[in-house]
Amino acid sequence: MLLWHPPVSDMFLQPIACLLFYPGFQDVLSNGRTPPVASYKQVQGWSSDQNNWNENLYPVWEEDDPRWKDCWKGGRVTAKLVTDSPALVGSNVTFVVTLQFPKCQEEDNDGNIIYQRNCTPDSPASQDQYVYNWTEWIDSCGWENCTGNHSHNVFPDGRPFPHNPGWRRRNFVYLFHTFGQYYETIGRSSVIFSVNTANITLGKHVMGVSIYRRGHSTYIPIARASAIYVVTEKIPIFVSMYQKHDRNISDSIFIKDSPIIFDVKIHDPSYYLNNSAISYKWNFGDGSGLFVASGATTPHTYALQGNFTLNLTVQAIIPVPCRPVTPTPPLPTSAAPSNSTYSAAAETMEDNPDGGCHIYRNGYYTAGLSIVEGILEVNIIQMTSIQMTESQAENSLVDFVVTCQGSLPTDVCTAVSDPTCQVSQGVVCDPVVITDECLLTIRRAFDEPGTYCINITLGDDTSQALASALISVNGGSSPGTTKGVFIFLGLLAVFASVGAFVLYKRYKQYKPIERSAGQAENQEGLSAYFSNFKAFFFPRSTERNPLLKTKPGIV
Repeated sequence: MLLWHPPVSDMFLQPIACLLFYPGFQDVLSNGRTPPVASYKQVQGWSSDQNNWNENLYPVWEEDDPRWKDCWKGGRVTAKLVTDSPALVGSNVTFVVTLQFPKCQEEDNDGNIIYQRNCTPDSPASQDQYVYNWTEWIDSCGWENCTGNHSHNVFPDGRPFPHNPGWRRRNFVYLFHTFGQYYETIGRSSVIFSVNTANITLGKHVMGVSIYRRGHSTYIPIARASAIYVVTEKIPIFVSMYQKHDRNISDSIFIKDSPIIFDVKIHDPSYYLNNSAISYKWNFGDGSGLFVASGATTPHTYALQGNFTLNLTVQAIIPVPCRPVTPTPPLPTSAAPSNSTYSAAAETMEDNPDGGCHIYRNGYYTAGLSIVEGILEVNIIQMTSIQMTESQAENSLVDFVVTCQGSLPTDVCTAVSDPTCQVSQGVVCDPVVITDECLLTIRRAFDEPGTYCINITLGDDTSQALASALISVNGGSSPGTTKGVFIFLGLLAVFASVGAFVLYKRYKQYKPIERSAGQAENQEGLSAYFSNFKAFFFPRSTERNPLLKTKPGIV
């Protein structure tokens, strides 16, 4: 790697043009579009955009200026500005701006830009590189000794750069503009900063940023970006819903007589509500009344079918410093309409018993839910090995007799995996037609004798339920009832994946259960125990359900 400092005339094309006069930051950072003058509340740490701009040191280019194409060697630099908005008024909203350099260019740990000569997509990362050292001209002297550069290391409003440790390696100047005010800082290829929203008007706003690169005698604009952010008086919330029998959690269709888990997420990235008392008021729309909870997670079971409207109110009691007591001014005899653009957030302030004060903030959520019949439970009531002739003994066949509760299934899937229920060995799905009682026989083939974990899932359009069993399969010619032991886990872990399974019926994924880590660790001892007692649990040709009167159809 060669450390090379090319002449400025070779590195970048310098602008040569008559400079226009821009009286203030507002004209420059608004791209020539002057917004209406309004009365803004001061944002802490920011300055009014009515301040003057030093255009001799920071030239201003219009969007269609051809010099943008040549302001950076190797291509155009772009900037990406993102935000964690929406922000509750009084909290902090954070912005991150990242520079994206042309192909085969990057910033190293010292803040230099590394260029790769003869760059191609397959070029090695270390092939024929050189480094542009931005600060070589500064490194030869200290801050105090470089008297000729005092006027250069300043922002557009004349304020000097903060010379904190590492300031010389921060080669970009970032100028942020919003709400009639600006904020300026130096940094490397990425900058993060936060703004308190206490004095920012409610609603949508635009944050703009202009980026300049360091030069010998002037700064050159290289990129601009903007992002919309929102300040709100309502707590931003999101509610996720989960039901263990539900086949598609994104369609707002759920199963009757099965609990739905409602989990509330509050968007508070600056932890503004950390010390607040938060309550959750639920109205599930089914006539069950109003429920108030202190936790973010609440279960509810709908006992009827139909369409219901869910309503949630989240309330936060936020401790704040008390305001000084001021005399109430007399009411004027007449009042003219106010033209102020500042809309104070609706809030209530009360005294606490401990002498402090607090304000209330609310957040609201509503959703429409459809409640339908679904499959609630699946049980394997019998397993029987099918006697085969010697010529048919390539595979062992096992019949699984299955029943279910709830609605009638339209499809069945069987997943076979190793004894730990971790490694999938195959999955088979079939449509079924059941018109009366949920009772069916599923026949499956096994390539060789051994112990297997079986997951059988019955499903319809909106629901699915699963049962599992650990079985021991004999050779294909061995007659009699399959020896094994049932491990009825219901649907406790129906959404844990046993492996990679096929999509079936309207591209919905079949998801069998997965044994927990503790169960997997104890598998060897469990198998040995069951091996000793399997004859006791499954005597030859004994039917486990005495109510089973007829042989169901085979799938």
